[in-house]
Amino acid sequence: MTDTVTDRFLRYVVIDTQSDPQSPSQPSTEKQKNLGRVLVEELLAIGLSDAHLDEHGYIYATIPANTDKQVPVICFCSHMDTAPDFSGTNVKPQILRGYEGGDIRLTGDPQQVIRVSEHPELKNQIGNDIITTDGTTLLGADDKAGIAEIMTAAQFLVANPDIKHGTIKILFTPDEEIGRGVDKVDLKKLGADFAYTMDGSTAGHIEDETFSADGVEITIQGVAIHPGFAKGKMENAIKIAGAIIDRLPRDIGPETTSGRQGFIHPTGVTGAMEKAEIGLIIRDFDNAGLTTKEEMLEAIVKDVMSGYPGSTYTFEVKQQYRNMKEVVDRHPDIVENAIEGIRRAGMEPKRGSIRGGTDGSRLSFMGLPCPNIFAGGHAFHSPLEWVSRQDMERAAKTIVEIARVWEERA
Repeated sequence: MTDTVTDRFLRYVVIDTQSDPQSPSQPSTEKQKNLGRVLVEELLAIGLSDAHLDEHGYIYATIPANTDKQVPVICFCSHMDTAPDFSGTNVKPQILRGYEGGDIRLTGDPQQVIRVSEHPELKNQIGNDIITTDGTTLLGADDKAGIAEIMTAAQFLVANPDIKHGTIKILFTPDEEIGRGVDKVDLKKLGADFAYTMDGSTAGHIEDETFSADGVEITIQGVAIHPGFAKGKMENAIKIAGAIIDRLPRDIGPETTSGRQGFIHPTGVTGAMEKAEIGLIIRDFDNAGLTTKEEMLEAIVKDVMSGYPGSTYTFEVKQQYRNMKEVVDRHPDIVENAIEGIRRAGMEPKRGSIRGGTDGSRLSFMGLPCPNIFAGGHAFHSPLEWVSRQDMERAAKTIVEIARVWEERA
């Protein structure tokens, strides 16, 4: 087989795998299994005889060890679904070969322009081959780039037995984009000691820290009455919800924060005169910051509700994931070996934090410590999403080098 990482990526992105947060099933959309079946076929063709897709949409496979050393079992993981934020149907990938610099106007929607001023990483891509959409869909580099890289590295390791490595596990998950990516993963069956998600962005980056995350659901029960007889009686739940949202401090929204600052972010509001619901997400790098923001939010709700004595509310906090650093720091070899692998793959490693979460956040707290490695994609969840061929190749090489480092240091 002479497949390249780009060939694989272009095959995968045209398969619609968008997940659905409204669906109660796992996977949330059956179409994710369409990609899953393709991947299993390819893994079996590579020679990974245990590759299979389970009923929940997870793919498991093993690259057997080829060394006599006792090497920890490591896993490489990526997710198959694309985000519900923007259409992933009928993706038409475009390749801009030998990028010469400047803004990139997308052919399917000329209003969509990838501007260097907004995507400064493009300055490091001169001469590279840039893959974009036509501007009418997202691309799916999040995280089909990661899948293509793992598949390519797996094929390379099998074809080059002179590269010594321990047992390597492969895990592809559904529904990561809607927060359910590891809900039904079988870690006993997987049998890994440590893992890496290939789900990051800029080449050379490794992230061992994520946000901690909670969701908040506020339900407001107003006082409904015929508007013709409403004076002094009606308490409109829609207006109450609007007042709560309006009171949110503007300096702690995602649009006004960066770096290690957390935020409060309303993600949805529905309602009628009698009842309204507000959904929000709370993010911070430490749990105390989450608590502070949640207390601030509930104080706002109580203050607004004090002006509506006939109305009531409920305030429900649901834990989503926690900062992986708490777990990963207990196993420094995981990050140190990855940093050495990135260096051997020809890049200057950069260690950092994710203003978001990955499957690795929850896997770490489930007993599988799991930092995140770059996959090369940029502008995720949007029609401006892009990735370069060269960065995907660097990521595939990084996987191979990490496997080699673990064996050498065992």
